[in-house]
Amino acid sequence: MEIRELTRGELDDLLGLYRHLHTSDDPRPPRVEVESLWNAIHKNHDLRYFGVFVQGRLVSSCTLAVVPNLTRGCRPYGVIENVVTHAEFRRQGYGMAVLRHALAWAWRKNCYKVMLLTGRTDKGTLAFYKKAGFDPEAKQAFLAKPPA
Repeated sequence: MEIRELTRGELDDLLGLYRHLHTSDDPRPPRVEVESLWNAIHKNHDLRYFGVFVQGRLVSSCTLAVVPNLTRGCRPYGVIENVVTHAEFRRQGYGMAVLRHALAWAWRKNCYKVMLLTGRTDKGTLAFYKKAGFDPEAKQAFLAKPPA
C-alpha cells in the first residue's frame, strides 16, 4: 500500500474511482474543461488530492482543502470531501488510511480543525468517520444549495 498525493497524470484514475462515490452524478463538462480544472487544482497549494494505491492501482481517495483563516490565531482549518474507496477494496482499511494521511497533512499545516460532511446515514459509514476521529456531536452542519 502506498499513500500519496495524486499527480496530474492520474486524472483518469481518479475519475474512474469516482464512479464508486455516487450511484449517479451530474454529467461532466467537456474533457478540456475537466483537464483545465485539474491543472488549476494542482496549482493551488491549499488543495490536496490524496490516494491509496495497491499494486499501482488507485483504490481510495479524498480531497483536503486548507482554508486560510483570520480567527483562531490565524490558523487555517481543513475541509475533507469526496472520500471514496473502490467497492472491491472496502472494509480493508484503505479509506481509514487515506483519511489519517489527510488529517496528518492538515495538522502539519497547523489547521486548528478539520471538518467533514456526509450525506450518508447508515450506521457503518457514521461509525467509520467516528473511528477516524471525527466527532458527530461537535458542531451542527447546515447545507445550502442553489435554487433549482
